Amino acid sequence: MRRIIYSLVSLVVLAVMAIGYTAVMARIGSGMPPPMLSADQQADEILVIKSTREMHLLRNGETLRSYEISLGAAPAGHKLNEGDERTPEGQYTIDWRNPSSVAHLSLHISYPNAVDKAAASDQNLDPGGNIMIHGLPNGWGFLQRLHLAWDWTNGCIAVTNAQMRHIWSRVPNNTPITIVDSI
Repeated sequence: MRRIIYSLVSLVVLAVMAIGYTAVMARIGSGMPPPMLSADQQADEILVIKSTREMHLLRNGETLRSYEISLGAAPAGHKLNEGDERTPEGQYTIDWRNPSSVAHLSLHISYPNAVDKAAASDQNLDPGGNIMIHGLPNGWGFLQRLHLAWDWTNGCIAVTNAQMRHIWSRVPNNTPITIVDSI
């Protein structure tokens, strides 16, 4: 019995140390965002396919790189209003970036567009906003690909922190992004 208790206590201590170490390293590692790559290495379009949980960085119609993603906690359908936890569908742009995001780094998607605003207004709803492509919440980077086990955002598109750094350096502001349910 003592051996079992000792083993359990040891596991808990190791888990706490690992989480603490990861949180510290996430803060140290996040530091400055990565620099933008040269124009010939940047995406000129992003395609998100919700049904397959994929995001593709495209250049001249060819995939530069693709990523598995997590979506809003209620991923089916187009975002209608603030708080519905849906990821929007449509054509938008990456219109600004946040190097001090609560989710490692983030790129803002220009939702709501004029169509989204009109649809929400017709139903007397607030369309919401602040939809981002982002990494994992600060201090939670240790989850890495485990975040793909469920859709957990409030309507955003989530990737790992390492992937977010890659995306950050390859997606300039004003990059068009198309979000569809399926192809």
